[in-house]
Amino acid sequence: MLETADRPVSHDDNSAAPSGGSPIALNAINRWVPHNLVMRDSWFPVAHNYSVTGKPVRRAIYSHPIFLWRDNGVAVASEFHPNERIARDKSEFTNAQGRYPVMEHYGVVWVWFGNPLAADPRHLPSLPFLPPKGGLPRHMTATVRFESAAPISLENLIDLTHADFLHADVVGDERSDSETVETFYDSETVTMVRTCVNKSVAPVMKFFSGIKQPTQNVRQVIRIYLRSHCAIAYGRFSPGDDVPLFHPCTPETRDRTRMEMVMNTSNAGLMFRHVMPKAGYKVSRQDSYMTSPQSPRYMRHTDRKDLHSKFDQAGQRYRMAMMDIADRQAKGDFAYRDNVSADCSDIIGLRKELFQF
Repeated sequence: MLETADRPVSHDDNSAAPSGGSPIALNAINRWVPHNLVMRDSWFPVAHNYSVTGKPVRRAIYSHPIFLWRDNGVAVASEFHPNERIARDKSEFTNAQGRYPVMEHYGVVWVWFGNPLAADPRHLPSLPFLPPKGGLPRHMTATVRFESAAPISLENLIDLTHADFLHADVVGDERSDSETVETFYDSETVTMVRTCVNKSVAPVMKFFSGIKQPTQNVRQVIRIYLRSHCAIAYGRFSPGDDVPLFHPCTPETRDRTRMEMVMNTSNAGLMFRHVMPKAGYKVSRQDSYMTSPQSPRYMRHTDRKDLHSKFDQAGQRYRMAMMDIADRQAKGDFAYRDNVSADCSDIIGLRKELFQF
């Protein structure tokens, strides 16, 4: 059922072994400084494809400028504005003309940040609920910004239990008859699966999907592609609608994040199909309320350790895996050890009959 590359976390599995060095111990996560983590050799989503036209628009990855425009309909990404008199050297992340590798997929423009000669479509994350050529209605997309480091936003996201408290007015509170949480990982991804029986019905489905029952059976999944800072969320609500969400956290700077969200509600009822993507603005403001104050705190030296609950395995694994990649890249190892483009439909529980492209 699960991809063979995805390993479940065991209680004895307390380290990740970086290449050429000692394992990163579990207690190292308390030395986590998210602003110091810079991922290279990865595809980052920088814009919805409809926002890239003949007129240049500016984006950034880790404060490196990216200008996007179309030349005869083809997306171009450059570190220089096309009308700029170039009076500075190009960076190591672009070719001789100062251009980044760029591709369009899933209705999103992706830019490769790293060695341009290493750019390869094989390293594009798998998003099986989005049409490869795009084309979803614009009301299923949104752009949101967070005033926090991208890893903080993703660490918040992978703790699915936070939604019961922070987003209860949208997805329901913490009450259920039973709950199980599983964590799966490989060297490039971390996945949390949460299954609830008879959970309080999500208010957004009660009002906009017409769910009359007081409870739902719920399976929620968050899967993070570490280097790209991209997450996919897939919720199955019975009774109710599936909620498939692409939730990237592109690091514009080390403490500012841009999310080019896509939520494919094409298979939902008419009202829910239109309302749920807009709920992302409400949910993101709630998240930002919690994450924005955290960001500057990690920049201050303190002996105080982070506290963790029994539901934090996925978050702890996320920290360890990010630190492992950063350690390997600092030593010159930028290779992918696992295939991020492998179909992840099984592990997220995708109802494939709903998403035939």
